[in-house]
Amino acid sequence: MKHIFVAIALLVGLSPFAWAQCRDNVVLVHGNTSSPSSWNNTREQLYAQGYTDTQIFAPNWGSKTCASCNDHNGSEELPVREAILDAINQSCSGKIDIIGHSMGVTLAAQQVYKLGVSADVDAFVGIAGALRGLLSCGVYPYNVWNSTCGYHGLSVSSPFLDGLYGQQFANRVYSIKSYADQVVCATGSCYVYGIHSSRIWHETATFTYALGHFGLQTDTAAKQVSLIQ
Repeated sequence: MKHIFVAIALLVGLSPFAWAQCRDNVVLVHGNTSSPSSWNNTREQLYAQGYTDTQIFAPNWGSKTCASCNDHNGSEELPVREAILDAINQSCSGKIDIIGHSMGVTLAAQQVYKLGVSADVDAFVGIAGALRGLLSCGVYPYNVWNSTCGYHGLSVSSPFLDGLYGQQFANRVYSIKSYADQVVCATGSCYVYGIHSSRIWHETATFTYALGHFGLQTDTAAKQVSLIQ
């Protein structure tokens, strides 16, 4: 089969090397008050696998100084939506892969659902996300005290999260989680209705590490990249 691909590449004027380098574009969605630089370890792993900057899309979203001000509505959505659309439109394979951390997981999932592009996403990797909600945010509409926990936020059973429940976000879906996550497990429990909140429905697999909330992003870079291959 490889010889057939090489022959086709030569017929259309491409070198076998150029043909081999066509791969899914990657979208990296950072967490609340973070920045694209939080993905530096993941970028290094992507570069080691031959990815270039033109194949990596890292939207910069949200306030960097007010964590409780950010939610999943309006200005937070736009950079993520544009990155996903640009990645799809510029993909030589016709597919993209998405890796999100923390609130970036739910933002990315929301945009895949809203745009109706799950068929264009080959792999979705959610790291330390809270698709089932944060117990520290309360159960909607009770004890919801800021935007991050509100109607468009991460309180358990918020209208935002209920709207995503059960949706398919990609052909392959993975979660990376921890029982030492100081954000997802802030109340002493990581479970929402008996399931770890970082787990995603329709998962292909889930992986557990003895790492904190931010270490799950920075210290699992090799695993993240292996999952999108």
